[in-house]
Amino acid sequence: MPPTFSDEQKSILDSPNFAHVATYFKDGTAQVNPVWVDRDGDLVRINSAEGRAKVVNLRNDSRVTIEVSNSENPYRYVEVRGKVVEFTHEGADDHIDALAKKYMGVDSYPLRKAEEQRVTIVIQPEKIAGSS
Repeated sequence: MPPTFSDEQKSILDSPNFAHVATYFKDGTAQVNPVWVDRDGDLVRINSAEGRAKVVNLRNDSRVTIEVSNSENPYRYVEVRGKVVEFTHEGADDHIDALAKKYMGVDSYPLRKAEEQRVTIVIQPEKIAGSS
């Protein structure tokens, strides 16, 4: 049975705290960068654009680790180790707009580029650690 988030962990994920996502290049080296994050129940979602390193890496190797620290107290955090269970373009523009609302307080993602194809990446946790 997949792990579930505690109320404390949900609070950290649901607040506008930046996440750091770690993926793997084909040579096995790690790539880490900050991302916006939300959840759908006990699934974690991030959003990116096709062609970016994290998307390419996750399409090659679905393993991922995400760490989200509480911006007011970084000792309160959630670490999620899991696998990508879905890449979807359907609703990805709406998803990035919702994340822009959460993180920037705006209704529409202002950094969208016309040539980008947004993708929502859905992650199934296999292990959850951190504040409980």
